[in-house]
Amino acid sequence: MRADGIGRWRTAGAAVLACLTLLACGPRGRDEPAETTPESPAPADAAAPAFASPTLAAVKRRGRLNCGVHEGLVGFAFTDNRGQWRGFDADFCRAVAAAVLGDPDAVRFVPLTSSQRFSALRSGGIDVLWRTTSWTLAREAGEGVRFAGINYYDGQGFLVRRSLDLASAAELNGARICVQRASTSELNVSDWFRTRGIEYTPVVTANEEAARAAYGREDCDALSADLSALAAARTTLANPEQHAILPDVISKEPLGPAVKRGDEAWTSVIRWTLNALMLAEELGVTAENADRLAEETRDPRIQRLLGEAGDAGTMLGLRADWARSAIKARGNYGEIFARNLGADSSLDLERGLNAQWNARPGGLIYGLPIR
Repeated sequence: MRADGIGRWRTAGAAVLACLTLLACGPRGRDEPAETTPESPAPADAAAPAFASPTLAAVKRRGRLNCGVHEGLVGFAFTDNRGQWRGFDADFCRAVAAAVLGDPDAVRFVPLTSSQRFSALRSGGIDVLWRTTSWTLAREAGEGVRFAGINYYDGQGFLVRRSLDLASAAELNGARICVQRASTSELNVSDWFRTRGIEYTPVVTANEEAARAAYGREDCDALSADLSALAAARTTLANPEQHAILPDVISKEPLGPAVKRGDEAWTSVIRWTLNALMLAEELGVTAENADRLAEETRDPRIQRLLGEAGDAGTMLGLRADWARSAIKARGNYGEIFARNLGADSSLDLERGLNAQWNARPGGLIYGLPIR
């Protein structure tokens, strides 16, 4: 090949290589996006949510959170003598409203029975279900919902009259057991007695209130439900001191919020709002000191939590101070627990499994890092 031919080939090759490298060979359509490489600068909106949430958009447009709760369970969700919703789950609803809308009172509480709760989520009647609901495989796989976390670790037990002088549930042979229909409690009782070869007679009621009423009328010898629900039920009886919760715990009941399947961004909003309240307790951030710490703290973990550093709020599609608003609404996880279920409540439940992971003794509450 002639030397000038080689020169022309080299020149043409270099031009083609330059064209491919710069992606400039030929015009690009107006709507065709530019390609990027791992080294390319991030687009201007890189901090925006990875995908939009139709539920979040609907809540913001409506200006109100629709939160599904129990029809009436002392400690978790009930109306006081002024008609105001109170309780552990109700406070988490308010925290979400504060995180999303900046107003803890921008909530419509929707009381639901156990048989209504999942259909209300699927139909869009509520945005989040916070109703003492156990996270199970069948519910997540079969009910069209997703659980966003666990806010209370519970277990199922038995409430009995002290006059029966029982030391263990194993002594309930031949007993009548009140239990709520369409609940994990009904299935757990059946499994427990069948496994041990103990005879019993189920007294199945339409809902939890009916089960409590049947026990109060002595239509059954024992009431079986989550331990927290049994503690609440005992406070409603004429003579609470005449009733005892047996020491047997026959199941694991991880209770937490559920959302409609298919909106992962909204699931993240609920999950991280719950997590922010747990992390706040671990870091000593309370409803009272949140604003002061936002100005004074040098702890980067608290700065990120309260929106003074990082972009967690933007990534969730929320304001920078979303978590601070949630904490200020009703307090951190420990404050919410103490007021509704713990030492400051009529239930006076121990933290137990619901203590912080680094407490003494430790529990299962573990705040995931916000960073």
